[in-house]
Amino acid sequence: MGDAAARPTMSRRREVSHTSARSLLMTVLGEFVLPRGRPVWTSTLVDVLAMFGVEEKSARQALARTAAEAWLVSERVGRRVRWSLTPPGRRLLTEGADRIYGFGRDGGDWDGRWLMLLVSVPETKRDLRHTLRTRLTWAGFGSPTPGVWISADAARQDEADEIVRTLGLDREAMSFVASYGKIGDEDAMVSAAWDLTALEGRYEGFIEEFAGLRPATGAEVLYAQTRLVHEWRRFPFLDPQLPVRLLPASWSGVQAAELFHRKHVEWRPAAQDHWTLLTSEEEAA
Repeated sequence: MGDAAARPTMSRRREVSHTSARSLLMTVLGEFVLPRGRPVWTSTLVDVLAMFGVEEKSARQALARTAAEAWLVSERVGRRVRWSLTPPGRRLLTEGADRIYGFGRDGGDWDGRWLMLLVSVPETKRDLRHTLRTRLTWAGFGSPTPGVWISADAARQDEADEIVRTLGLDREAMSFVASYGKIGDEDAMVSAAWDLTALEGRYEGFIEEFAGLRPATGAEVLYAQTRLVHEWRRFPFLDPQLPVRLLPASWSGVQAAELFHRKHVEWRPAAQDHWTLLTSEEEAA
């Protein structure tokens, strides 16, 4: 396993190791373990995470934390341990895969309707305010002014309803679905609600990171594919997926999405083949 587990030597601008070991583990589980539906040895996961600079102790702690959250279950075979996804773990990763791989596809025409949510939290309840902001932001909402949240996807009303109910804010919240009126400027509202300049910078960084990447060996392709998915999985939580007519001209998110889907299809066979090689070697050990 020494050669197989060695970190690829291809040129790269930065590492994935700045992220948490657990987050990277979830990427590996979703990309390689979920499609197979078979157990995977601890040593395989530890070796793959080591390619990204994750130390063995951190990798094992990530496995333990993931198991404690009931996403994984362990099985001892002699002196060795292997891991399987639990039914909740499979559901979690399947939903995540649907969101990741479906993100960036053409959403179709927009009917011009906005979903507006009015909900305010007292300044004294800062933790609650932070949780509300985080969850609504993840759901694609932006806030052009305090207490007002908007989304260009009216179908997200049920998701917004679940968020405010879970947080005990449903009695104070109100929602409306309507077109923008004559007063004010719609583009100015969008600019106030979302920092599209910063988001575009993230997309441009993604393009710079992967456009010129040409992995050669199986280990390099597995490494590149994992990085690709790991970096892309952030965008569904950062990008509100606004209609094209609300976005700046030559929006880099379109180019980034095309790059992700093209590279993912291009690299997938070799990455999966190398994963199979790693797991076969562990089975024979």
